[in-house]
Amino acid sequence: MTFPKIEIGRPQRWAGMLLLCLLAQSLWVINRQQLSPQDYRFARCGREMWERPSPLAGYFTTCGNLNGDGTFAYRLAGFPLTVQRLTLLAADHLRKPQDRLYSGGILNGSTWEARHELSSVKYLLHLPFVLFALWLGAGLWWVARRMFGNEGAFLALGLYCFSPDVLRFAVAPNNEVLAMWGLYGLVYAAIGMAHAMQGPRRRWRPRFLLLTAALGLTAAAHLLAAMIGFTLALVLMLYVAERRRSYVMQILIFAAIGGLVILFGFYSFRPAPFSYVFTGGGGRFWFTLENARALFASLTNGPITVAAAVAVIVYLGVRRSRYFGNTVPLVTSLLLLPLMTTQTITQPWLWALPFLFTFIGGVFADVFETRHRKLFLGLSGMILLTQALLCLTTLPALSR
Repeated sequence: MTFPKIEIGRPQRWAGMLLLCLLAQSLWVINRQQLSPQDYRFARCGREMWERPSPLAGYFTTCGNLNGDGTFAYRLAGFPLTVQRLTLLAADHLRKPQDRLYSGGILNGSTWEARHELSSVKYLLHLPFVLFALWLGAGLWWVARRMFGNEGAFLALGLYCFSPDVLRFAVAPNNEVLAMWGLYGLVYAAIGMAHAMQGPRRRWRPRFLLLTAALGLTAAAHLLAAMIGFTLALVLMLYVAERRRSYVMQILIFAAIGGLVILFGFYSFRPAPFSYVFTGGGGRFWFTLENARALFASLTNGPITVAAAVAVIVYLGVRRSRYFGNTVPLVTSLLLLPLMTTQTITQPWLWALPFLFTFIGGVFADVFETRHRKLFLGLSGMILLTQALLCLTTLPALSR
């Protein structure tokens, strides 16, 4: 088996610098944060999922059955804490009896009661979500660069890395940033699967496994995001697959079965709590324009609003911009921005941001190839610089 050669050239280094800016902002905010009741809730219930310290009878954790609230964020928040406890208790056996954390170094096989020696809890809780935000940024740049080239990809990634909303959800335990990561990956994994179906079948398997994993992990973050992603995957694959459309439903059915197995695993393969995925109302939604209005009316998102408005005008007025690569993220953004959940508290408008930035990068990349190149390069530079400065001004507020 041969692996593709990884080349780190100038574009990759510049993209890495932008991602480092996002990481630096996140670390600055986390360093000044105080642990909140929400942090403790994610830490406690996430550890219960991994360590099973006999929660209340009839419930999956002491947080209840998490009706409509995905388990992904809880497990992600609790995993580093559980690993640290296991490491400390394993090291306890190497200490002298008088220096051990617990007499005998054993706690009846449980790591739960050994929770008071945890260190760097704030970073262990928050950094996993920052890493997923960075992962999504890298994926956004990779997708945009393949479709639009370096300049469009840099604009999309720059807007992402200096978005106050992305940063706000990246520095705290929540399912929103995971649903955003999963949905973006699911949509473009489906497109990649459809393209692979045009070639030999030996290329289908890795794309199918990726599609299945994306569907399962998205569902573990939020059921509504998985439902939307599955629907978009069906439409997009039927459009792209062309002569292989007869295989689309088979692939998606098997991917859905695999995704359900992954989701079942997040509930420790326990049927009772898993049943609440279907009865908890996590997939119920309605429509409102309030979230989109608040997003685009915010002063800190002013440059993003300007870029989005310019991109829409160019898309509607220039025929060469109305193609598949630009239309998919635009339609997906328009679908997600007005959504609101009715049974759970969640933010579907946030899931639209990576698609919106991809659309902006794609349209601007088209204009960069015209005689208006210098004008739009200057405009994009001013948009990025202004957005970066506005984002930096929000950091103190995000750390409270």
